[in-house]
Amino acid sequence: MRLIISSILLCVLVPAIADAQNQRAYKYVDEDGNVTFTDTPPPESAEMPKTVLNQQGVPIDELEGKKTEEQLAEEARLAELKTQKELQFRADKALLSTYISVEEIEMHRDRRVELFRAQARVTELYLRNLTRRLDQLKREAGRYKPYSSDPEAETIDPGLVEEIDETENAPLKLFPSDQNLLTRDRCRRIPRRY
Repeated sequence: MRLIISSILLCVLVPAIADAQNQRAYKYVDEDGNVTFTDTPPPESAEMPKTVLNQQGVPIDELEGKKTEEQLAEEARLAELKTQKELQFRADKALLSTYISVEEIEMHRDRRVELFRAQARVTELYLRNLTRRLDQLKREAGRYKPYSSDPEAETIDPGLVEEIDETENAPLKLFPSDQNLLTRDRCRRIPRRY
């Protein structure tokens, strides 16, 4: 009989004790500076930060209120920074899995820089030749109307005008973007991180 009574008391008291231990209280400060303690936060305090207290009044959690524009902007900035760090980490991991050492990375970078320098030398030579050709074409065009001061000069040949235009626009076709400069700058920064 005692066993049955003990079992019944145990079944009734254990949930009651557990429920009492799980009860929480909330503490918040309103706009007027009044501190309020409550077991359920009222709707008007939803936008204010709150402290969750246990049965003994010890803070166990902090609930954020509505965030200001500055807080939202700071969170967005931190999220962007975290994304950038993650992308950098992935790039570094790929780099380290591709190359054995920093020296190998630098060697590869130096090869690419040398290729860019060689490309620059070839481009400079090409531009000098274009300049010479353009000067030659303009001298030739100077013998024809409307560039010649001779009233009896012939009208310029349309083919010569077209050739001058092509020569003047050739550098624009040669340099559609500055991708090479971006790659060179990226290669320069790689070894600094290691």
